Amino acid sequence: MGQPLLMSVDLGTSFIKVGVYNAGSECIAEAAEAVKDYRPSPDVFIQKGDELFASVVECIKKTTSHLGDKAHDIEAISFTGQMSGFIGVSKDWEDITTWSCSLDTRYMPYAERQMKTLKRAFLETAGTNFPAMAPKFEWYKTEFPEENKKIAKYLMISGYVIGRLGKISIDDSVIDRSYIAWTGLSDIRNDRWSDEICDAIGLDRRYLPKIVNSNYICGRLDPGVASEIGLKGGIPLVSGAGDKVAGCLGAAIADPGEMVFEAGSYGEISCCVDEYRPDIEEGRLDVLAAAIPKLYYATHFVAGSGITFDWFVNTFMGDRKDLRSAFNEIEEKSALLPPGSDGVMAIGLLGGCSMPSVGSIRGLWIGYNWSHRIEHFYRSLMENFTYDFALAMKSIERLYPEYGLSVVNMIGGGAKSSLWMQMFADVTGKTFRSLNRKDVAMWGAAILAGNAIGLFGDIKATAKSKVAHVKEYTPNESLRGEYAKYMDLYSEKLVELRPFYEKLQNTRR
Repeated sequence: MGQPLLMSVDLGTSFIKVGVYNAGSECIAEAAEAVKDYRPSPDVFIQKGDELFASVVECIKKTTSHLGDKAHDIEAISFTGQMSGFIGVSKDWEDITTWSCSLDTRYMPYAERQMKTLKRAFLETAGTNFPAMAPKFEWYKTEFPEENKKIAKYLMISGYVIGRLGKISIDDSVIDRSYIAWTGLSDIRNDRWSDEICDAIGLDRRYLPKIVNSNYICGRLDPGVASEIGLKGGIPLVSGAGDKVAGCLGAAIADPGEMVFEAGSYGEISCCVDEYRPDIEEGRLDVLAAAIPKLYYATHFVAGSGITFDWFVNTFMGDRKDLRSAFNEIEEKSALLPPGSDGVMAIGLLGGCSMPSVGSIRGLWIGYNWSHRIEHFYRSLMENFTYDFALAMKSIERLYPEYGLSVVNMIGGGAKSSLWMQMFADVTGKTFRSLNRKDVAMWGAAILAGNAIGLFGDIKATAKSKVAHVKEYTPNESLRGEYAKYMDLYSEKLVELRPFYEKLQNTRR
C-alpha cells in the first residue's frame, strides 16, 4: 500500500472536475467532464440529475484510470462546487425537479415577492441578500404541484451526488454549513433551519437535509459504485464545502481579518470574521459559514463579473486568433489610459446587482464620444468592478473596525492581470498579493477529507502550511484621490438609475 491519497470532486456549472492529492498538497491526477444543460428559453437553465451524476462517474473513472494501481490508495472523497440552487428528489433519489441553479431564473417573481415580505429576515437571520432555495421551493410547489408531491427532500447538488455515491437513505441526506446561507432558509448563527422563514413560506423542515460540519463523514462509497469507478468500496464520503468557502480554506483565509478576492467567473471578496453582523445600512454583504466551526466569511459577489470580461473580448475582439492574445492586447492598451478612462464610466452588472439585490440593473456605458476607443470601454468595465468590490470592503471595515484591514490575497484567473491588481491596490489603498495556488477550492476540499479521516490534524494549520505569496501590489496613494471621485459617482448612479432600469425592463416585457 502506498501513501494515502485524497480525492476532491468539484461540481461546477459547466464541468465536473476531479483532483487527487497526496498529503503534501500535490495534485497527482486530475480530470474534467462536461455537464450537459438545457436552455429551451431565455429564463430556463436546467441540468438533469441522472446526466449530472453520470458526468461525475465518468470524471472519476478518467481519474482512476490515469492513477492505475494508485487509485487503491485513495482513502476519502470530499466535495465542493456550486453554492446556489436546488434539486428535489424522491425517497428513492429520483430527480423530480432537475438541478436548478442560479442561472435558471424562472423563480425570480417568487424571489421578488419574498424579498418584499422577508427581506429583513433573509439578511438578519439567514445571512443573505440573495436567497435561492426559499423562492425556488415556492416556485416549484406553485407551478408544478403534482410533481412536487413526489419530493422527499430538497437538496444542494453535493448532497445529491453524495447520496447517489453512497446509496444512503434519503433520511440521512445532508447539507454542510457552508451552503445554508444562500438557501435563504437558515438561522446562520446557530447552524439550523429557521423556523420563522420556513413557516412564512410554508416549508416543513422534514423536507430539508441535516446540517453538518464540512469535515463530516456522510456515508461510505457503495461497493457497486466503487467497482464501476475504479475505487475500493467503503471509502468515506466527506461533506466538504461550497466552492467559495473551500477556496477560502485552500487559500488559508482562516483567521478573523484575513481577506481574499477571487477574480473568477463570479468575482467575490470575502473576509474571515468571528461573528455575523448584518449590513442593514447598505445590504452589500452576505455571510457564509466557514469550513471551520464558529467562523464566517463576510462576502460580496458580482454575478458574472469574469463572464462579462469574456463576453466583451469575444463580442468586440472576436477577430483575434485566440482569447489570451486578445486579453493581452486590450490590457496593454488599457494600461496606457488614466484613471477614469478619459471620462467613460461603465456599469457592468449584466446579471443584475446581487448585493443589494436589484435584478433589473444591467449594463451601461456613459460619457463616451467619438474620441474613445475599445480600450476605454474595457478599462471602464475593469474600474466599475473595482469600485463595486471596494465599496463592499468599505462595508466590511464599517462593520468590523477592529480588524484594521490592510492586505487582500488574490486568487482566480483575474489575478494574472497586473493592471487590475494594481488598480485594486490604488483604489482601495490596500496591498494586494497573489498566491501560488490555482486549485484552492479542490485543495480546500482535500484538506477537509484528510482531516475527517485523521490524516491531517488542525484544519487551519494544514491550510496555512501549503500557501505562499507570489507577487505583491502596493497602492499608489497619489492615484487614490482620482479614483475616489469616480467611485462616488458609481455608487450614486447605482441608486439613481434604478427607476430607469425598471422602466426599461417593463417596457421590454
